[in-house]
Amino acid sequence: MGGPGDPPEGTPEGGPGGAEDEYRSVVFDESFIRAARLQEYSAQERMADHAPAVRRRSPLHPKLTWQALILLLLIAVAFATAIYMGVRHSYSPPQSRASAGPARLTVVPLAPPGRVPGAADAERLYASSPAAHYDVGAEGIPLPASYRTAHFSDSQVVAALTAAKDYLVRSSLYPEVLTGRQVHPARVLLDADQLDQFDKSFDHPAGDGRHVPTGWLVRFDPSRVQLADDKIRVQGSLTAAEKDPATLEVTADHVFVYALRPTGASPHALVSLFTVRRQMTFRVDRNDLRTHQVQLVASSVQAGPLSCAVDSTTYLRPVLAGQTATTGVPAGTNPYESNKAPALCGTLATGAEPKV
Repeated sequence: MGGPGDPPEGTPEGGPGGAEDEYRSVVFDESFIRAARLQEYSAQERMADHAPAVRRRSPLHPKLTWQALILLLLIAVAFATAIYMGVRHSYSPPQSRASAGPARLTVVPLAPPGRVPGAADAERLYASSPAAHYDVGAEGIPLPASYRTAHFSDSQVVAALTAAKDYLVRSSLYPEVLTGRQVHPARVLLDADQLDQFDKSFDHPAGDGRHVPTGWLVRFDPSRVQLADDKIRVQGSLTAAEKDPATLEVTADHVFVYALRPTGASPHALVSLFTVRRQMTFRVDRNDLRTHQVQLVASSVQAGPLSCAVDSTTYLRPVLAGQTATTGVPAGTNPYESNKAPALCGTLATGAEPKV
């Protein structure tokens, strides 16, 4: 066994021997170095006699673990806060959309005071009538200048006015509607909640103020009259206003003037004018804006020349050129029947007829 100064594995081969070697105490071979225990004292340890010999440095991974824990804690707090705020300030579910109520429909026939004037040329009749300066077709239903309301933008107001105009055009100017062949062009523009009332009006017409086909649209009895000129004269106005935060109300007031002659008559047969004033109120909610539809609230129609004794519920049956109104009075009105609308009739003023 070597002495205290010898290397653990003995004297290295080839090294200088003997105690006289002045470098023996400071020269170490590789095995000695590997077996040596290295220690580094901190400043505090060097000041204390009995302090631990070595200050061990903490590993790095515990620090990363704490950072991860803090991050997870922050995420959990944020998530819990979001849930709490969502429960505390959650929006109430949107209220169910109010159903469109039934439309109120009124048709007032206007009987001519005498023989209905006529001419062979429709243009001549128009020129000698109050409709001489009316526009032709849809040009007579211009959109007004529109402005935003408290709860609807300018574009939404324009959309509501456009939907109402389209209904007027399709229900008052389309030839297939006027001649009683079609109802679909106008029907597709109605709110879905009113389609049942609309369909019942044409399947089972009644003068009850709810199921009057001629209140929904202008339609002539095709067995009696036909259009003599497709250039229908129109004049009127459209206005829009906010009824409530969810609904716009559009009011329409237009006069339509039609040139008519008997069905199957020659092109040279006398032509007469027929005037219809339609005052209509529409409502348009946000769903209607999306679907481009309207709710018809009320329709008041004054039309002539008609005979008061002839039913105008299903079709308008005009008194034509050279004819006089059938004598008689409107159907009786029973004041005890609450579900029946009163039968109305008026007289067409002579100033409303063309001067020929």
